[in-house]
Amino acid sequence: MNKLWWLSLTILCLAGAGFLIVKMLPDQDAATTALSTGPDRIVSLAPNLTEILFALGLGEKVVAVSSDSDYPAEAAGKNKVGTFWQPNTEAIIASKPDLVITEWFEQQKSAAEALQRLGYRVLTLKIESIEELLAAIKKIGDATGAQDRAEKLVEDIGNRLDNLRSRLAGTNKVKVLWVVQTEPLRVAGRNTFLNQLLELVGGENAIGPTIQQYPPLSTEELLASAADIIIQSAMTTDNIHAEQQAAEMFWSKRRGLPAVKNNRIYVIDPDTTLRLGPRLCQGLELVARCLHPDIDRTQPETASGIR
Repeated sequence: MNKLWWLSLTILCLAGAGFLIVKMLPDQDAATTALSTGPDRIVSLAPNLTEILFALGLGEKVVAVSSDSDYPAEAAGKNKVGTFWQPNTEAIIASKPDLVITEWFEQQKSAAEALQRLGYRVLTLKIESIEELLAAIKKIGDATGAQDRAEKLVEDIGNRLDNLRSRLAGTNKVKVLWVVQTEPLRVAGRNTFLNQLLELVGGENAIGPTIQQYPPLSTEELLASAADIIIQSAMTTDNIHAEQQAAEMFWSKRRGLPAVKNNRIYVIDPDTTLRLGPRLCQGLELVARCLHPDIDRTQPETASGIR
């Protein structure tokens, strides 16, 4: 995952802090209903949307993607139509799509509206929770004629979630600080999908309710959190080990935290934890093993990031 995608996530985090205003596009269900099935030329404007399309077996129909769509490997070789935050409308049109799938952020809204005015079919999705992810997979299935595969993918994700819950039954809750930025220090609050991931694997957010989704923390608030574990998503996948070492050095100055005292600081693969997509359960496995190193490893681990 490149640094641009990490910056995108950081900007999304700041949106919750009031630095960025985003608006939802009109009724998604109506947009889905208006689309006919079976498009042959699909353009995806977000990495998680691209991953969903490939997971549904539609990779050959994807003709262009956002520049940060790098998984699976075949996606990286597709034509690029701008970044997640700055889609290139001209490049999208040049791809001759019969379906464009977008996220709901303001930065994609103008491109989506321009395309719709020109007569292109656009499906806009809001994916900020696991429930919205599952709903989005079904809507993409409906829009592309891949309903059966979408239902199967949703069922598979649900089964893996149930399996993980079963394996974690009876484990003690641990207080976790999920850091999205270190300078200045900013963390995931309780009204975020990262908090949802923590709760699913037996974690408890080390900070209480906040107005901002991704609030800044003062030194006093940090120490008061008494976090047992600190999790950071790596900025890239190129050298997670180096980022782990840098994180340990950064936190070494804050030995008043149980997580620092007990060396429970984890820098993990960002792609499976920050992208709400088909690899959700793989990301949850990573987080679960940070919180509960001794859980039964009945699911194969295919992602790197846990030292």
